[in-house]
Amino acid sequence: MISGTFKRNESGRIVSFELSGHAQSGEYGHDIVCAAVSALAISTVNGIDALAGTQPIIDADEVEGGYLYMELTEGLTQEQTNITQILLENLLLGLQAIEEENDQYIQTKTIKQ
Repeated sequence: MISGTFKRNESGRIVSFELSGHAQSGEYGHDIVCAAVSALAISTVNGIDALAGTQPIIDADEVEGGYLYMELTEGLTQEQTNITQILLENLLLGLQAIEEENDQYIQTKTIKQ
């Protein structure tokens, strides 16, 4: 199962997320839940870099897969904050939509800092 945890600060902004585990909803290479989660997460991280112009802190298991941690850095401008929050909220919404149809393969939660 994929576990997704989003951390919000005291203002309610998402400051980090962690995705871990494997969906195992299909054979390797044919796991559509894994593919969907990966595409959303990687697109979000790439969007933060390209659209907000900031590189978040990233930790990923490049060999085995199944793990991605992203944390925003301090000192973002208001525009960067707005862009990153739109992208991160969209990621959370996308993962929750996947979870609604596939709750045996993915579980998301949001915690306060």
